[in-house]
Amino acid sequence: MKPATRPAPDPRAPDADLARLGASGDADAFRILMRRHNQTLYRTARAILRDDAEAEEAVQEAWLQAYRALGGFRGDSKLSTWLVRIVVNESLGRRRRALRTAEVIPMSIDDESGATPFEDNRRDESAAGAPELQAMRGEMRGIIEERIDRLPDAFRTVFVLRAIEEMSVEETAAALSIPEATVRTRFFRARSLLRESLSREMDLAIDGAFEFLGARCDRITAAVMARLHDPPL
Repeated sequence: MKPATRPAPDPRAPDADLARLGASGDADAFRILMRRHNQTLYRTARAILRDDAEAEEAVQEAWLQAYRALGGFRGDSKLSTWLVRIVVNESLGRRRRALRTAEVIPMSIDDESGATPFEDNRRDESAAGAPELQAMRGEMRGIIEERIDRLPDAFRTVFVLRAIEEMSVEETAAALSIPEATVRTRFFRARSLLRESLSREMDLAIDGAFEFLGARCDRITAAVMARLHDPPL
C-alpha cells in the first residue's frame, strides 16, 4: 500500500502554519519559508559581515540551525524576528572568528564606538525598459551600498533592518536584543551619517558638473584662433 501523498502547502499560508509543516518534515513548506525570508536574512548578514560570499554562507548556516530548531518555535514572536536573531548570532560568530584569526579586537553589535544589499523592490515598472535609467539607478545603488558599508557596525545593522527591510522599532529591538530606545538612537545617527556622506559625494559631483576642460576646451580654442586668423570677409 502506497503512503498517503502529502498535499502541497499553500504558498500564501502564514509563517506559523508553514513553520509547523516544516517542523514535521514538509520540505516544500520549508522551501517557501526560505524564499519568503531569504532577502531579509541576506541583507542582515551582509550588514554585519560586509562580504557577499560570507553573508550567503551565514544565511545557509542560519537556515540549517532554524530547521533543526523549528519544532521549538512557539510563536512568541514573529517568525521573521526569530530568523533574524539566528542569522545575527551566526554572522556575529563568524565575524568574531575572523577577527580573532586576524588578531584584531572584535567590536560587538552593541558597541557604540566607531567612526565614520541595497536594492529597492519598489521599482518604477514604467521605466523598467530604459537601459540608461537602469544604468543610472545601478550606479546610484552602488554608491549608496558603499556608503552603507562605511557606517559603524552597530549603526549599519539597525539601518538595514529599519530602512531597507522596513522592520518596526519593536521588531528590530527584539531581533538584535537591544532596547527600543537604542534602536531609535542608532537609526537616527545612521541616517545622519549617511546623509552627510551622500551630501559630500553630491558636492564633489556638482563641482565637476559640465566640466569644460579637455577636448571641448581644445576644440573651442582652436576654432576661435582659426577664425581670428581668417581674412575678413
